[in-house]
Amino acid sequence: MAERKWTLVIVPPGSGASKAVEVSQALLKIAAGFGVVLVLSALLLGYATVSRSVSLQRSSALQRENADLAEQIGQLNGKLDVLSDTLRLIAQRDAKIRLMANLEPNDPQVQQAGIGGPAPEGGIARPITVLARRAEEVRVDMAGLIRRANLLAFSFKEATDSISAHRDRLVAMPSIMPTTGWLTSAFASMREHPILHYARPHEGIDVSAPMGAPIVAPAGGVVQRVTWETGYGNVLEIDHGDGIVTKYAHCSKVLVRSGQRVKRGQIIANVGSTGLSTGPHVHYEIHVNGKVVDPLTYVLPAGVIPD
Repeated sequence: MAERKWTLVIVPPGSGASKAVEVSQALLKIAAGFGVVLVLSALLLGYATVSRSVSLQRSSALQRENADLAEQIGQLNGKLDVLSDTLRLIAQRDAKIRLMANLEPNDPQVQQAGIGGPAPEGGIARPITVLARRAEEVRVDMAGLIRRANLLAFSFKEATDSISAHRDRLVAMPSIMPTTGWLTSAFASMREHPILHYARPHEGIDVSAPMGAPIVAPAGGVVQRVTWETGYGNVLEIDHGDGIVTKYAHCSKVLVRSGQRVKRGQIIANVGSTGLSTGPHVHYEIHVNGKVVDPLTYVLPAGVIPD
């Protein structure tokens, strides 16, 4: 079968003679195929160029977003540190409030509930990028601080309930120092006496102050005893109720009498050096249900300057 041919007539502009060109069908197919290839190549090249441009724009945008996120995570880390320090201070105050409320202090391990976080469970991939790891650390720290805050909230509620139930006991609690001065001798199960020079228990604290300085009642109560006691000189005792009795020794002068009711902050005596004493000071004791305790465990404000 003869191959089909196509005749192309080329007409030049003007008055030139026309030309007829015969083209085989196979050649036309080749030319058409080549044209299709050129068109497809141009389309693919254009798509690749546009795609690369879009990818570069997206990459640049992601880099800017990552930089912004890294800065925000850094700022958030700083705020978390401040919040952690604030919670630590609140926890310290919570410990004193729990003491006032006659509650046991929180277990130190429980107080650390906010430190650290749960380890990733099996099957959960760990973050692989630096930004992802930092974000995960912030998430864990935030969860820990929330747990600590919840613990403190519960502790404060418990203390508030206890304080409401023990209002009378709080009124009787000797929570301020009897005078302002220097702590020269602390509560101790055994110490060497400064005059007798042998070891014996020191059942209170010694606060040095100027001669005649005022001694005030650390809580409301009733004067139980005013007397002279060997070694202690002029002695004053106050019954605050709820099993709490305070004792003041070496007074130069006692300004109240037995049976008199006194208020917190009322002047009850003057600092002296009566009895066995090396200088003017007040020897201060607290007895709870007949047992001596360290007075500093009850004092709230920083009213004594360590020697």
